[in-house]
Amino acid sequence: MDISITKADTLKDRPSDTGLGFGTHFTDHMFMMDYNPEKGWHKPCIVPYGPFSMSPATMVLHYGQAIFEGLKAYRTSTGDVQLFRPRDNFNRMNKSAEMLCIPEIDTEFVMKALLTLVDMERDWVPSEPGTSLYIRPTIIATDPYIGLRASHTYRFFIIMSPVGAYYPEGFNPVKIWVTRDYVRAVRGGVGRAKTAGNYAASLYATEIAHKDGYTQVMWLDGVELKYVEEVGSMNIFFVLGDEIVTPQLNGSILSGVTRDSVITMARSWGMKVTERRVAIDELFEAHAKGQLKEVFGSGTAAVISPVGNIKFHEKVIDIGDGTVGPIASRLFKELMDIQYGKAEDKQGWIVPVNPT
Repeated sequence: MDISITKADTLKDRPSDTGLGFGTHFTDHMFMMDYNPEKGWHKPCIVPYGPFSMSPATMVLHYGQAIFEGLKAYRTSTGDVQLFRPRDNFNRMNKSAEMLCIPEIDTEFVMKALLTLVDMERDWVPSEPGTSLYIRPTIIATDPYIGLRASHTYRFFIIMSPVGAYYPEGFNPVKIWVTRDYVRAVRGGVGRAKTAGNYAASLYATEIAHKDGYTQVMWLDGVELKYVEEVGSMNIFFVLGDEIVTPQLNGSILSGVTRDSVITMARSWGMKVTERRVAIDELFEAHAKGQLKEVFGSGTAAVISPVGNIKFHEKVIDIGDGTVGPIASRLFKELMDIQYGKAEDKQGWIVPVNPT
């Protein structure tokens, strides 16, 4: 398919690279294509960024049939622009699509579309340290129909936003709250898909955490309310003695691209990384014995987010001495160095955006 391009008549004033925040500014253009059973995915186009027109009966509004991804474009010191593991994001999107009864996308075609769009908007990729262009591919159900079934029609779109740090704390330890009163997902459901409903399910408990001064919620499994799963927008890692431990993928945990990058990188350094069930009580016992050395999250938005404080019921533990631990620091630096072109990409994770 050829991609039609309609350029905006008037371009926006781009925000300063300093103080960008996260997800508040959007580029001049976006990519879209539609699906129906007769034509498949069709009518791919790049158009000026703007609102959609849809019926109040559009199925995504009523039944939540929506999936999305998050990835970034980075500007190197030489001015080039590059992406980090974009195919892995689109491959994961297809796994989410299967869970939500959404037709698969052609990974190589949407890669072409993404590279075209980023190339058009390369001036929007900020250059200040720690900034990037956040990319949000999304698929929504578009049938104007009230009735519980999978939609027959869909829209795929990509929007982009220049961003700074995801957390106000920046690369400093955050505080997380553990709850047994609420669950985000359960095995056998759609917890392993990156779907809108999973995030809606997290909002209430997250508001409770915020009111108590905590940044995120650490979710326990939905069956026994015993084993750690993930933290809000991040997968989670624990350094227990000389071992890095992370919850195993069990059907209710999102398979993070950054999670896989952390595991691959740490193992390449000769570190022991174990994927297994991790009970919350084990962590508190390890802390009491002085064995819980570090806790950190991983995700596209924050890359690596060190954790300095965990609250469970009325128990509160401080991790380490309140500063960022050595393993989290090394992972953050080396991942960022690869993403910004300062270090060799030994894993073949980087996809360059060809210069105009």
